[in-house]
Amino acid sequence: MAPHPARDAAPTAVPLGEPPVRTLRDGTRLVDRRFRVPLDHAEPQGEQLEVFAREFVSAEAVARGEEHVAAMPWLLFLQGGPGGKGSRPARLNGWMQEAAGRFRILMLDQRGTGRSTPLTRRSLADRGDAAAQARHLRRFRADSIVADAERIRRALGVASWSVLGQSFGGFCTLSYLSFHPEGLDRALLTGGLAPLTGHADRVYRATYARMRARNAEHFVRFPEDRERLDAVIDHLRAHDVRLPDGSALTVPRLQMLGMRLGGETRADSLHYLLEEAFEDAARTRLADGFLAEVGAEISLADRPLYGLIHESIYGQPAARTEGRGDTAWAAERVLAEHPDFSPEASSPLLLGEMFFRDHVAGDPVLAPLLETAEAVAAVDDWTPLYDLDQLARNEVPAAAAVYTDDVYVDRDLSRETAARVQNLQVWETDAFHHDGLGDDGPRVLRELLRRADAAG
Repeated sequence: MAPHPARDAAPTAVPLGEPPVRTLRDGTRLVDRRFRVPLDHAEPQGEQLEVFAREFVSAEAVARGEEHVAAMPWLLFLQGGPGGKGSRPARLNGWMQEAAGRFRILMLDQRGTGRSTPLTRRSLADRGDAAAQARHLRRFRADSIVADAERIRRALGVASWSVLGQSFGGFCTLSYLSFHPEGLDRALLTGGLAPLTGHADRVYRATYARMRARNAEHFVRFPEDRERLDAVIDHLRAHDVRLPDGSALTVPRLQMLGMRLGGETRADSLHYLLEEAFEDAARTRLADGFLAEVGAEISLADRPLYGLIHESIYGQPAARTEGRGDTAWAAERVLAEHPDFSPEASSPLLLGEMFFRDHVAGDPVLAPLLETAEAVAAVDDWTPLYDLDQLARNEVPAAAAVYTDDVYVDRDLSRETAARVQNLQVWETDAFHHDGLGDDGPRVLRELLRRADAAG
């Protein structure tokens, strides 16, 4: 088997400084941990990055003494994204409160995010031209994140730990099972069973269909929203509308509001947003509050990685079997098969996790990086993200929540993946959308732990 950076990571990360210890208002103990890891795990002595992780220990565990805390197993949380930093709760609640009764939780800021060495438009510009920037971005996929996590686990002296991966974090968890199963007690995935083979096109063919159904569902619940959305679209077509950051609000950028349809409660927030779109009854001016909220929703200023490498999370050598190894703006190309989502349609549908050139060009943070995004889309020699043979003989107890109507991670593709991972138990439910872990985290976590524990 060919060497792979994630599999061949050096033993440990380098801890940086004495970790400060703090306490939340509810008594939860926080330990801020920083580590030095290689930018390229295939070159462990080369350029280094800093990766930040925060440990959470419940007040109840602390009260039982340090021996008790030291004996507790660890749970690593891998955030969604790509480009999302770890959660910053003011107090333990939801799935974290549930987990803290059993685990020490480690919340990772994946490389390039949060307090880890940041990846920004400025730091990318320092890398040179678009080709050099694209080469740099190749080091921010799931395989590198897993290699970071393994180094951190060893640096902490943890023999093995459980991993909970939400969405893209689930993709990373599959990479973990592929390249470092020896580091895992159990693997838990929520809305994160990535397709193991094939081109990104098949992902978008599936998710356009899911988004069409989700649009229809929303507009049946709130028929006035369709009329309001069309009124906003007509206004944008007739006027030069600017968001608070000075960028133009275009129809393709407005369609990004469909991201809210990926969650149950966020879908309701879309309704509330649209009902206050105009500041006057004649609908001659969009309200400042509406523009501010839309701008905050669609801006990628705090997560440029999402816009630059989103489709690369599907980049696989096996994709060449479908005629091409590059992702080549898959969502934008597949759009031609779904004209009801076209920005030029008379009443265009809202988009989900589909990202176009127009979205890059319209975002003030990403616009200078359009050439770089083009270079990433043209990469046709991606390294493997999964080891299919290892997954087929997996012995790590694993459980995955599959959401029947998930508009981001298609149910059918998820089931296809599940069938190829040995020792994986699936809990499929239509009670949640993609945000099940946030909607009722305790229930989701209990269901997954019960299945993984039974499998073990």
